[in-house]
Amino acid sequence: MPDDSLLDDPARLSEADTDGLLRAAALAGAQVRSVVEAATELGVGNALTDVRPRALLIVTRPGHGAAIAHLLVALLGPACPVPVVVTDEVPGWVGPLDVVIAHTEDAGDHVLAESVGRATRYGATVVVTAPPDGPVAAAGAGRAFLLPPRVYVPPGFAFPRALGAGLLTLTTMGLLRTDVQRLADELDKEAEKDHPAHESFVNPAKSLALRLADRVPLLWGLDPAATAVASHARHVLAAHAGFVCDAGSYADAQTRFSLHRAAVRSSSGQGIFDDPDDFAGDPTAMLRVQLLAISSGPAAEAARHMAGDTLPGADVLAPAEEVGADEPTRAAVLALRFELAALYLGLAAGTIGGSGRYASAGV
Repeated sequence: MPDDSLLDDPARLSEADTDGLLRAAALAGAQVRSVVEAATELGVGNALTDVRPRALLIVTRPGHGAAIAHLLVALLGPACPVPVVVTDEVPGWVGPLDVVIAHTEDAGDHVLAESVGRATRYGATVVVTAPPDGPVAAAGAGRAFLLPPRVYVPPGFAFPRALGAGLLTLTTMGLLRTDVQRLADELDKEAEKDHPAHESFVNPAKSLALRLADRVPLLWGLDPAATAVASHARHVLAAHAGFVCDAGSYADAQTRFSLHRAAVRSSSGQGIFDDPDDFAGDPTAMLRVQLLAISSGPAAEAARHMAGDTLPGADVLAPAEEVGADEPTRAAVLALRFELAALYLGLAAGTIGGSGRYASAGV
């Protein structure tokens, strides 16, 4: 069980975070800027400006790959003028008219190395975020746009760098409109809001962590981009806090009838002034419904109202209300908030940092 008191004790938090993981996550904005700098030096803009590929291939590898790919596809939307293929490996039909985006933190990823080698051998344009050494880098040497990390973060913290590279590539080709520099600035602002020294009632990541503590999170997206962020949130909650949760679109959640009925009971049966002991025997009391929303506009508002009517007690996480920016920026900000919340939960539960579970302040 997480020690909630740890979250509002900066000294104990600092002592627990022996590996500096909170600081690593807070470098999200710096990671994005480093990608922009590296891409500029390599001439990505000159090679890809207004390019219309025959196909855009997004290669997914273990870790953040799938969530990033699904988020990029969601942001491109159905009106994207080129076919988008999400794949584990570059197919044999790849050619010089195609563009490949890939990411890995594993320098020895032989599957991706083979994919990068195949794509470059057949003349495709390849943009890959990967370590500067190893088979992947060697496979793309001199033929791919290799964007290695310039801001050091531990393994598992490269989501902002990979997302930044993907967004920069799509924006350069004119397939997406994203202010990547502003995205980096907004990530800095989110990291500042979530600073360990800020108390939980003014710290969005700590507040989110407290909402999820001792609960089974149901992370349901109200639009495709939000659903992709929910997938990333599920990953970081498992990686850092050891939490098991359900993640997907709200439309899909409605088809899982028993779970959806339990969520309805959970979000409407317990009021803010009710005694939690009265619900001790009710398994639905352990559920915490979180509705994620990235898109704005009439359709998005209608989806929120419909879900809100069914799940009146659900939390709604909608960055548009805080961040007046484009959808990619909202998605990146919410992804970072979940990552920091997962770290706070992991530190409070002793699943990361220190030497194990932490005693409460009074022990």
